[in-house]
Amino acid sequence: MKEYLYDVAIVGAGPAGLAAAVSAKQNGAERVVLIERDIRAGGILQQCIHAGFGLQYFGEELTGPEYAERFADKAKEEGIDLLTETTALEIREKTLVCVNTSGVVHINFGALVLAMGCRERTRANLVIPGSRPSGVYTAGTAQKLINIYGHKVGKEVVILGSGDIGMIMARRLTLEGAKVKAVVELMPFLAGLQRNKVQCLDDFGIPLLLSHTVVNITGVDRVESVTVAPVDENKRPILDKAEVIPCDTLLLSVGLIPENELTLTSGLSLSGITKGASVNQFMQTEIPYVFACGNVLHVNDLVDNVSRESEKAGKYAAKYAAGELASGEIAEVKAGEGIRYVCPQTIDKSADSEVDLFFRTIVPARETTLVATCGGEVLARKKLAATTPGAMEKLTIPQDKLAGLEGEVVVSASHKEVLA
Repeated sequence: MKEYLYDVAIVGAGPAGLAAAVSAKQNGAERVVLIERDIRAGGILQQCIHAGFGLQYFGEELTGPEYAERFADKAKEEGIDLLTETTALEIREKTLVCVNTSGVVHINFGALVLAMGCRERTRANLVIPGSRPSGVYTAGTAQKLINIYGHKVGKEVVILGSGDIGMIMARRLTLEGAKVKAVVELMPFLAGLQRNKVQCLDDFGIPLLLSHTVVNITGVDRVESVTVAPVDENKRPILDKAEVIPCDTLLLSVGLIPENELTLTSGLSLSGITKGASVNQFMQTEIPYVFACGNVLHVNDLVDNVSRESEKAGKYAAKYAAGELASGEIAEVKAGEGIRYVCPQTIDKSADSEVDLFFRTIVPARETTLVATCGGEVLARKKLAATTPGAMEKLTIPQDKLAGLEGEVVVSASHKEVLA
């Protein structure tokens, strides 16, 4: 068995882990390690060959591999260790138990950052009726098969779910010569970003069927068709209005699940909404030496946001490992009317800087007012022309208001016109 000692250990070398590692090193941690189960760093960005990354963080448009490479190069320059083909199995106090081709590896640490990302919901999660032929993929799997391995997944395609990966794959498949017959969405509104609908569906004439779902899959060896039906206000299929769409492929873009199996080994509880751990503004969990960031915490819309959030995790993990992160009184943060969830879930009132609250609204709407309050006092307010559940929103609480927080901080949204 091999044993190592690090100031900060980070599990996952995707965009979150890379940003956290660089930040930890730049904030004083001398020994930093990235643990990655894949053969190289980069995470999901390795297969995202389309442009659109980095507009906020770098001020220019990059592909996924280009974005990842910039952070990987920084990590190399900073002298950060990278253990690839290494799987983290369990968190035992301040020891991370891993396994690789050398056998069992124990990594002792001062602070740990969880940055494992997320995975896609599968057909098993949805329980779609029908036969079990080949030709049913998650959108991310199809993306990897096409972009990494050069494998064409199908010729006539239906996509269930209007998540960003699904819409991006609709365009990708069209460019590869496939016919995308429809993108089917259960909700009466888009699940992903509006810009992806415009660039990936509208620009290619791909139909979007809102308030519809797939109710059956037909085929023996290969998908032959799917049955699509509209749903009522309770999301129940209206079967007498169902339509059979001939196709050989069904892609599923129906949501992401944070990879929190490792998190649970530490004893941390998970949020019923985000399916990730709860953190304060330092990205610190209820176990003081464990930090979490990126999609393992809550699913973000932009990788730029993941990088900034993860830099906080790396910074404060380094401070904790050096004994420089003190804890003060805590204020709970709650999702109020019109808000699905808020992250961070707690605020340490002793902080010497402002606090950013990230959240998603429940419905798409126009002329939305977002507000954070505590005990009747308005802490932050913002008015937006439009909001949608597919986009992350932010309110910032000034540092001078933190010490006086009494009771819960509540984030809420009010709309002049709801669009769903």
